Amino acid sequence: MKLATFEVETPVGPVERIGAVLEASERPAAVAGEATLVDLTAATAARLEAEGEPAPIDLAHARVPPEMIAFLERGDHALADARDALEYASETDAERGPGGAKIRYEPDEYDLLSPLPRPNSLRDCMAIEEHVQNSMDGDIDDVWYDIPVYYKGNADSVVSPNTTVQWPEYSSIMDYELEIAAVIGKRGRDIPADEAEDYIAGYTVFNDFSARDMQGKEMAARLGPAKGKDFANGLGPYVVPADDIDVLEAPMTARIDGEVWSEGTVDEMYHSFAAIIAHISQSETLSPGDVIGSGTVGEGCGLELGQWLEDGSTVELEIEGIGVLEHTVVE
Repeated sequence: MKLATFEVETPVGPVERIGAVLEASERPAAVAGEATLVDLTAATAARLEAEGEPAPIDLAHARVPPEMIAFLERGDHALADARDALEYASETDAERGPGGAKIRYEPDEYDLLSPLPRPNSLRDCMAIEEHVQNSMDGDIDDVWYDIPVYYKGNADSVVSPNTTVQWPEYSSIMDYELEIAAVIGKRGRDIPADEAEDYIAGYTVFNDFSARDMQGKEMAARLGPAKGKDFANGLGPYVVPADDIDVLEAPMTARIDGEVWSEGTVDEMYHSFAAIIAHISQSETLSPGDVIGSGTVGEGCGLELGQWLEDGSTVELEIEGIGVLEHTVVE
């Protein structure tokens, strides 16, 4: 199942909804936004009405909230209801649920947003040794092997799939980073590593856009990155539940203007997501909607390859089983 956040026009203005890709419409490597989406809240209400529930709309909003973080807070119960809603939509010809709510949306009827338009928080690790070696000329401090280091990004700068990213005026060196991100689905503190995977609701593609010239200045002062990263973060196009993907084996590819620049998998991670969650949650509470990036795969960015994005470059990051996250960067 691929979970989405999408926006539709209504008589009172645009409204965000929670959806899932209708599998019959899915094609390998399909561009995000070209699939039929099922409105999971509306489909749940329709299913409940068909079962004789007297207040299907109210109950559907409680069981499958039409907002991603509220959905994640319901945990496994929401995922189970979402699967039931998707199955109902795929097996019925019903077009609308109670109150006239539309159940399915075709590509020209919605705008795809990031699955988490505003995460609860955003952290990004540096957990893949090859990337660290390439970025630091092989000089890796011992502390990197001891703890999974990370920085905190700007959760307010998430950009939707298939949109243009305006590069900041203070930078002239444009770069992408090919990553996968874990989405936290359960509140926890001081989480043991052997229980940590239970706190991951799902995974999404992460493009950690990097203004390399500004990042270099900041980190030369032994702090940051900040302005080198915080202007844009790409997440999407979908969140795939953890049970639906073998994240360590999923092939990852970066294409720039159609040309493959990077390939890899996160089975190269020196620190696992479980170890990362155990470390981050020490004396700190993780909450549903927190996003944690893996760090860049080996040779997963222009910095490692010695080549940069240009004005108008289209960046496609693909993770098999999740989808293609596409953006165009402009000066």
